[in-house]
Amino acid sequence: MNVRFLGGAREVGRSALLVNDSLLLDFGMLTAEPPQFPVDTPDPEAVVVSHGHLDHVGTVPSLLSGDDRPPIHWTPPTAELALTLARDTLKLHGGSYNAPFTENDVKRVTEVSHTHGYREPFEAAGHEVTFYDAGHIPGSAHVLVDDGDTRLLYTGDFHTDDQRLVSGTTARPDADVVVCESTYSDVDHDPRADVESRFAESVKTTLWEGGTVVVPAFAIGRTQELLLICAAHDIPCYVDGMGKEVTEMLRRHPEFVRDADALRRAKSHARFVTGRDGQRKRITEQKAAIVTTSGMLSGGPAMTYIPEIRQRPTNKITMTGYQVEGTPGRRLLETGSAEIDGRVMPVSAQVEQYDFSAHADRDGLLSFLDAYRDATVLVNHGDRCADFVSELRADGFDASAPRLGEEFASG
Repeated sequence: MNVRFLGGAREVGRSALLVNDSLLLDFGMLTAEPPQFPVDTPDPEAVVVSHGHLDHVGTVPSLLSGDDRPPIHWTPPTAELALTLARDTLKLHGGSYNAPFTENDVKRVTEVSHTHGYREPFEAAGHEVTFYDAGHIPGSAHVLVDDGDTRLLYTGDFHTDDQRLVSGTTARPDADVVVCESTYSDVDHDPRADVESRFAESVKTTLWEGGTVVVPAFAIGRTQELLLICAAHDIPCYVDGMGKEVTEMLRRHPEFVRDADALRRAKSHARFVTGRDGQRKRITEQKAAIVTTSGMLSGGPAMTYIPEIRQRPTNKITMTGYQVEGTPGRRLLETGSAEIDGRVMPVSAQVEQYDFSAHADRDGLLSFLDAYRDATVLVNHGDRCADFVSELRADGFDASAPRLGEEFASG
C-alpha cells in the first residue's frame, strides 16, 4: 500500500491522503489569509471523507470541477455538513482564489454522494472501506481501508472521552498501519466535568451581576455542546450564526448524537436569533449567554456583539475553542483588544478561555495507540509531529512523521 500526504503532514489543516494513487481520504482547507489547499489536486477514482470540518472537507467540491465525477463516501451528517460549509465558503469568498470551486461544483457533490453508517463495509476504488465512530463530532469517523494486502486505519480527528453531544470512541479495529492525528499530543485536558462546572459558574455569576456573556463557538459540534451545557445548568441563552442551521440538521440524525432527547430539549431551551429589526443590539442588553459564530472572532455575528458589550467590565467574553495564531480571538486573549472590521478596539469586558476540545489529549492518544503497538504509526495533524514520534519511538513504537508530499510504502 502506498500513501501520499498531500496535506495535514506536520501541520493542522488541509488534511488529504492519497492511497494507492486511487483513493483520496479527505481534502481540506487550511484557514489562513489567504487559505491554503492541499499541495496537489489528484484525479482519484473515489473520495472518502472522515468528518465535516473545514480542514478535512473544505476543498472537496473542487475535485468535481473537471470532467471526472469520482464518488464521494461519507456518513449522512458529514455529507450535509460538507454542503453547508461549501455554501458558506461561496458566500464569503465566491469568485475569488479563496474559493477554489464554483456553485456548479457544489451542485455536483449531491450527484456523486454516497452515505454509509458505522461498521458497514463498502467498496471504493477497489478497496474495502469501513467507518467507525471517532467520537469527535456527529458523523465523524475513523476510516479503515483494506486493499487486500494491508489494512490502513486513518483515525481522522477523534476523542476518547465522552462529550455531551457525542460519546468517546471505543473502536480499535485491527490495522497494519495507523495514520494518527496528534493535535494535542503535549496537552492534558482537565476533566470535562470540571471545565463545564467552571464555565457554568462563571456565566451564572456574570448574569447575576447584571452582565451579558458572549460565547464565541465553532458552528459544528461546539455550538451544540454549549447549548446542551446551558440547558443542563439552566443558563438562559441565545444562539446565532451557522450553528443554528447545524443544530437543526443534527436533529434529523438522532442516531449520530449521544442523547437525541437532550439535544431536542437544548434546542427548545435556546432562543434562535433572526437578526431582524435590530434584534442583536437588543439582545446585548439581556442577562443571557449568546452562543455565536465565529469561534475565533474571524467573522460572523460575533462581530456585531463584541463591539456592543466590550466597554462594560461586568460583561464577559468566553472563548471556548483553540485560537489559531494570528486570528482576532488569539489577539484578544493576548492583548485585550479586538480587531473588528479592521479597527482595533480595547475590550474592558472580562475575557476567559475554556478547553472544550473535541480532540484526544496526550493520554487519550497514547491509550488509543496502545492497541497498535505491532502496527506502523504515521503521525500527522499536529504542530509537533516529529517530537511526538520521538516519544513514541522511545516507548517502542515503529513511528514516523511524514512531510508534505512524502509517500509511505508498506507491504
